[in-house]
Amino acid sequence: MSTTATLATLSDSDRLADPNWWRQAAVYQIYPRSFADSNGDGMGDIKGITAKVPYLKELGIDAVWLSPFYPSALADGGYDVDDYRDVDPKLGTLADFDEMAKALHAAGIKLIADIVPNHSSNRHEWFKEALAAPKGSAARERYIFRDGKGPNGEFPPSDWDSVFGGPAWERITEPDGTPGQWYMHIFAKEQPDLNWSSREVRDDFLKTLRFWSDRGVDGFRVDVAHALTKDLTEPLLSKLELTEANSGTDGFDDGSHPFWDRDDVHDIYVEWREVFNEYHPPRTAVAEAWVHATRRARYASPEGLGQAFNFDLLQADFDAEDFREIITRNLAEAAATGASSTWVFSNHDVVRHATRYGLPKASKGKKHAKGQDGKGWLLAGGPKEELDVDLGERRARAATLLMLAVPGSAYLYQGEELGLQEVAEIPDSERQDPAFFRNRGVEVGRDGCRVPLPWKVEGTSFGFGDGGAHLPQPDWFSKYAVEAQDGTENSTLELYRAALKLRRELQAGEELEWVETGNPEVLHFRRPGSWQSVTNFGDTAVELPAGTVLVSSAPLVDGKLGANSTAWLR
Repeated sequence: MSTTATLATLSDSDRLADPNWWRQAAVYQIYPRSFADSNGDGMGDIKGITAKVPYLKELGIDAVWLSPFYPSALADGGYDVDDYRDVDPKLGTLADFDEMAKALHAAGIKLIADIVPNHSSNRHEWFKEALAAPKGSAARERYIFRDGKGPNGEFPPSDWDSVFGGPAWERITEPDGTPGQWYMHIFAKEQPDLNWSSREVRDDFLKTLRFWSDRGVDGFRVDVAHALTKDLTEPLLSKLELTEANSGTDGFDDGSHPFWDRDDVHDIYVEWREVFNEYHPPRTAVAEAWVHATRRARYASPEGLGQAFNFDLLQADFDAEDFREIITRNLAEAAATGASSTWVFSNHDVVRHATRYGLPKASKGKKHAKGQDGKGWLLAGGPKEELDVDLGERRARAATLLMLAVPGSAYLYQGEELGLQEVAEIPDSERQDPAFFRNRGVEVGRDGCRVPLPWKVEGTSFGFGDGGAHLPQPDWFSKYAVEAQDGTENSTLELYRAALKLRRELQAGEELEWVETGNPEVLHFRRPGSWQSVTNFGDTAVELPAGTVLVSSAPLVDGKLGANSTAWLR
């Protein structure tokens, strides 16, 4: 089927069978524990998702990306996996999963599962075997164990830090009770890194890919896709040496880092692609790979995963020049490699973009905590800054409408269709993110974007479930509830619904033509089919070109496009 087919002309069954469905898909990320709670235990679950399939269909998305739903102690929000081929009992059963997949497919919605190959949890059966086995055993070869330094091995093999703070090595107690070897964990100590030099590890993950593909999973989001392979040849570099050798702002750009973005990681994904191509249509994959821009294309190769997240817009200021440069560069890269571009503004790891865009530009990239009871925006470990909630919401709507007009896949995060703000008024005692506990005073953590969604204006947990919510919801959630926005003219929910519906009708081809406006604050481009997108990044209204306005992120001002707004027209 042609990649230029207009999505609106395809039936649900045709879309499901289209091998190129992912190239311009609108993908909606669900964080299962915070989406909908079917049994009132305060935790979102699989049945809760199934119950909301009509909502997802009306929203107009093409696929759901399901964050980890596997058995987990939640040392890192489910990214510490106990069993890769099961559902967490707190979330449901495999039968519940099958019913959810069936309901999504019946609604014409694809299903993408999050897979976490860099590390398991420390409760995984393999890791338990490794702790019970002796040094040099096959069980320990599935992970990365090393002897410590010092006369008695009392110092870690290197001085590397984990992403969540503290050392990247943890010492174990041997079966005989004596202090023993150390294991590597790039993230939390509850997330021991797997050894991808092991054929057993590689084969087991191929089995996992087939397990979920056979159950109806249409694709995979690959967590930390750039970290699987390691070179731990002695002597290990010190963290100072790693810093000094770092040749790019995003990390090493030559594949020589001992554990980030090594060239040999792509040998793994060639094998995965062979598995994906066993199915019809082929299973898809998207890499979460925080790598130098020049190295992203390898992850998105047709011989590999096929697509890789592009976080450039997410990291950019709300700025016309930045947006144009990023869009132009990434579309050129996609065209050169045969990949599809990806675009994203919010996800489970970052401050929601409706909040980011309400902060001063100098705040870009910083970690924040906030309260809506005043103007103050508390920078963790730093001074208060001004937050303009209305400006943030207006810019977020404009940015999203622009993103939905650009060729490629658009990744949306649950709650952004409601215009949800980041929640920071969470007591320390109720926070869950390990980043907060390991870097207290520096990192406020990611809990603020993971607070359960508000479905109702009133009631227990705003309709999330009949019980409470596993993270506290603020009172101001009421005005963002689905019930408050459903059918309400100019609400953020109705804007998303209108834009996603139009996107299917208008989207064609993967081309974009810039139109020069003479105004550096305005971005204007045309798409095939004579439809156009115009975004005003400035503070004053501007004239729109001739044509019928199809949708606008904010009401027009005397027929003009207002400040910080986007409109589609033809």
